[in-house]
Amino acid sequence: MSKRLSATAPGKVPEKAPGVLPEVHVAVGVIIRDGRVLIARRLEHTHQGGLLEFPGGKVEPGETVQQALVREIAEETGLKLIESALQPVIGVRHDYGDKRVFLDVWSTDIAAGEAHGREGQPIQWLLPRDLRDADFPAANRPIIRALQLPSQLALTGCDVADDECGLKRLQTALQVSQPPLIVLRAPAWAEQAIAYNRLAQGALALCQSNSSELMLHGVPELMDLHPQAAGVHLPWRHASQCQQRPVAECYKLGISCHNAEQLAHAVAIGADYAILGHVLATSSHPNEAPLGWHAFSQLVSAARLPVYGIGGLSPADLPQARQCGAQGIAGIGFWWA
Repeated sequence: MSKRLSATAPGKVPEKAPGVLPEVHVAVGVIIRDGRVLIARRLEHTHQGGLLEFPGGKVEPGETVQQALVREIAEETGLKLIESALQPVIGVRHDYGDKRVFLDVWSTDIAAGEAHGREGQPIQWLLPRDLRDADFPAANRPIIRALQLPSQLALTGCDVADDECGLKRLQTALQVSQPPLIVLRAPAWAEQAIAYNRLAQGALALCQSNSSELMLHGVPELMDLHPQAAGVHLPWRHASQCQQRPVAECYKLGISCHNAEQLAHAVAIGADYAILGHVLATSSHPNEAPLGWHAFSQLVSAARLPVYGIGGLSPADLPQARQCGAQGIAGIGFWWA
């Protein structure tokens, strides 16, 4: 069982405060075949009837989440899963008012058989980019985001500049590493809007020609100047000033966080992902103690959005980050160098 799961032992009913609805532990399967995800439509008479959903069901007493998924997917779709091939995606806690759920989401691209709705539910295979929030229950929003985001988030190095040399450095890094999503972080230009905007224009052109998406870094108003960007990533000092989502839903919104309160704020204003760190010791923050994997895992398990770990990490740490329930890793050195 993933480290992000609650400490409640399998089969043990968690205690609840008087008047608080018990939390239902639900195993959710993201089953991928040829780049498409298996999606079902909930029957009209069920909770949240008529909406789309990822297949799965309640974890029964004595079951692990993997065992529950294998059983539920076979019962619902006829597909046969392998427990050891299941990988953690995200854990989502949500209160519908009449029902509290913990969606324990795992993925696999190994499923034997042909899927069909064995309980009368329509099923289909959809590309992740075609999943729409409004078609799913509210608790599924973080799952959709997790499927639409890469496992590695690339940030530009502090030496990026708007001159010809700096953009050539970016072009080389794009061609060698081919990151799908990049945050254009340029500390040297953080307070110089004209210089950063020139840099963004050149970087957007390079990213478009290399099939990468570019996130801006700074204030939300940057999207007004560069609407062709994928979205904006807010440093905490800017995110803390927002009381609601500051950009349209068609753009991605990321936030840099360092603790549970900041992660909760990111969720409250509708962020699509957060960067959390630093996880391990790093030369960029020599006088700050790192979170460590245990604390990082605890923070991620309580967050209701995809979280990237940052700080002292390399691609070799990606499996560990995933086991902690993270979306993946973010950083500079693993692609920029």
